[in-house]
Amino acid sequence: MDYCDVVVDISHEKLDKTFQYKIPDKLSNILIEGMQVVIPFGRGNREITGYVVGLSEKPLYDKSKLKEVIRIVDNSTSIDGQLIKLAGWMKRNYGSTMNQALKTVLPIKEKSKPIEKKTVVLNLTKQELIDEYNTLISRSRHSISKERLFLALMEDDEIPWEVITKKLNISANTIRDFEKNSFVTIRIENTYRNPVTHFKQNEKKFELNEEQLLICNRFKSDYSAGDFGTYLLYGVTGSGKTVCYMEMIEYVLSCNKSAIVLIPEIALTYQTVMRFYNRFGDKVSILNSRMSKAERFDQFKRARNGDIKIIVGPRSALFTPFCDLGLIVIDEEHESTYKSDNVPKYHAVQTAIERARLAGASVVLGSATPSIDSYMKALRGEYRLLKLMSRVSDKALADCEIVDMRNELRSGNTSIISRRLHDLIEDRLSRHEQVMLFINRRGMLGCLSCRECGKTLKCPHCDVSLSLHRDNRMHCHYCGYTIDKPNVCPECGSKRIGGFNIGTEKVEELVSLEFPNANVLRMDMDTTKGKSGHEAILEKFANREADILVGTQMIVKGHDFSNVTLVGALAADMSLNIPDYRSGERTFQLLTQAVGRAGRGDKKGKAIIQTYEPDNYSIIASGNQDYEEFYNKEIVYRELMNYPPVSHMLLMLIQSEDEKQSDGQSGAIAELIKSRFDNVKLLGPQDAAIKKINDIYRKIIYIKDKDYDFLVEIKDVVEKYLLDNNDYSKTYVFFDFDPVNMI
Repeated sequence: MDYCDVVVDISHEKLDKTFQYKIPDKLSNILIEGMQVVIPFGRGNREITGYVVGLSEKPLYDKSKLKEVIRIVDNSTSIDGQLIKLAGWMKRNYGSTMNQALKTVLPIKEKSKPIEKKTVVLNLTKQELIDEYNTLISRSRHSISKERLFLALMEDDEIPWEVITKKLNISANTIRDFEKNSFVTIRIENTYRNPVTHFKQNEKKFELNEEQLLICNRFKSDYSAGDFGTYLLYGVTGSGKTVCYMEMIEYVLSCNKSAIVLIPEIALTYQTVMRFYNRFGDKVSILNSRMSKAERFDQFKRARNGDIKIIVGPRSALFTPFCDLGLIVIDEEHESTYKSDNVPKYHAVQTAIERARLAGASVVLGSATPSIDSYMKALRGEYRLLKLMSRVSDKALADCEIVDMRNELRSGNTSIISRRLHDLIEDRLSRHEQVMLFINRRGMLGCLSCRECGKTLKCPHCDVSLSLHRDNRMHCHYCGYTIDKPNVCPECGSKRIGGFNIGTEKVEELVSLEFPNANVLRMDMDTTKGKSGHEAILEKFANREADILVGTQMIVKGHDFSNVTLVGALAADMSLNIPDYRSGERTFQLLTQAVGRAGRGDKKGKAIIQTYEPDNYSIIASGNQDYEEFYNKEIVYRELMNYPPVSHMLLMLIQSEDEKQSDGQSGAIAELIKSRFDNVKLLGPQDAAIKKINDIYRKIIYIKDKDYDFLVEIKDVVEKYLLDNNDYSKTYVFFDFDPVNMI
């Protein structure tokens, strides 16, 4: 490469302004993205530092006017440089511009006033203070507020401003008078916003059992030897994975390193942070989207300065600018929320592994239901497999029953609550035990299933559910197969065929009517709006202020309620029948997590899974809490159909306000790929599941191949074509590798 793009101010508002420089021959084989360099800048050619954010073969300007890079900064290990390298990796591996990647990894420099902490400090000796006080009260008429301030300063020679003005009700003018007379000095300190100040530390260190001790000792031994790597911690629900995380983090902190803990949802923040805060106190902070930009940026500054050593948060916390990062923990690593919906569509697991490689750190992936991808890599030796197969204190897993809802329907029960579940709820309420009702409503996307025989309409070529489109036809998102929407079940001829949609609000109403003496809480997107929405509901339920908690998937992930002895999974088929090859995996994960919420205290747990497909292997394996049973059957299906992780998939989304433009561009891209790559497995172009959104027409192209790098190469060719070709200038093309949600 002969030229490089340099950014001289690492802040969002400056990212769109880069400067191009020539690369001198002596640096041509050395200079890479992310390096800090010294460059001549401005008319006077003053030397300043900047970061290389791009390399190119062609100049964007008259090359005779371009200046040369002076040198690479010696021993530059800046965290900004690391994150810029990471942005370059994301750009190449996920398809985006460098600016889009940089804006993802670099913290926003939010312009906000710092928080001032003011303290009133006494300047007088004790005797001088007494003398001034006596002088004041000797007057027949004197200020009572000044008298009270003198008395307060006799008790304490340093008093926070807020205590004086709010608790003692002494005006600011009185304090200023004392300052003018040199009785006191007002000390002002700028402090960072701290989102965990309301937590109280309750130090509690758990003793490790034999399994946990073996796992933690293995990690410590590798770490002390400088053998950093990626671990998959596979542990059944309630086996104490979090205790292992904390033990590993404590060791990393003892090595003067920092740690990032990723959780899949904001709903998990409260309980997770409480556990870590009880162990590590003020070394812990949080990051999430409910915080203000100023709060988030303050946490970045505290991390960069070393004021905190552990950050807990969802996917974006991965880019916390620790200068001494030693460990990244990703809890519930199987969750789809770790895949970004925005460009670049990065996956937090792979991106964390790359960040750890750049930083010289380890990664621990934890789950009771690992993703098929992670478990396959662990079996192949790409990840180091650690197992926790027993619950803490040898507590038994919950007993699980699978209820066939077809039989309920045939016997006249049309309620969403089966007779068996109804009886068990009554029993638990009589014992003053708590119940969780999980509504598995994760996107039906227009699927049709039969209530008589339980069958779902599937594509004969791809073995995924067909999706009902607005043209009243059933479509396959993978191969384009279509049929008219049937009026009766093709399997049994029943007219009871259709979608199944029920919300948490309706279930809450039904439960309240069926059990009028029970206190019912609902937890979903509507009830958790606001900064502390999740925290308030979870705290109420933990304090036993409610008997039944009704909610979506957010209630079954990672929560630990000792008095919950019954969990009911309503409508288990809803995620099983989404038109996605991962539907079985997602169903198994959700149901296993749900079952695992029961019986985490001293009392035995019970779970009920309600389904119209009781013979499906995902349902049976989740009822048995048997991951290996599920994995062994699911991986055969993936191999037969050539789906990830056995193969990889690249999705291209082509969008335009002009339908002819989207059709033309998608067709041109498909022809380009076919002409440049032999035997490519290309599907499309075809209409997206929703052809038009907000007057934007959408076409998709899928490509499958076992070689991920080959798909990256195709992406690079298409990107170059888009840069060089302007025939369809009103279209936008987006790339997504191994997409989590089918479009």
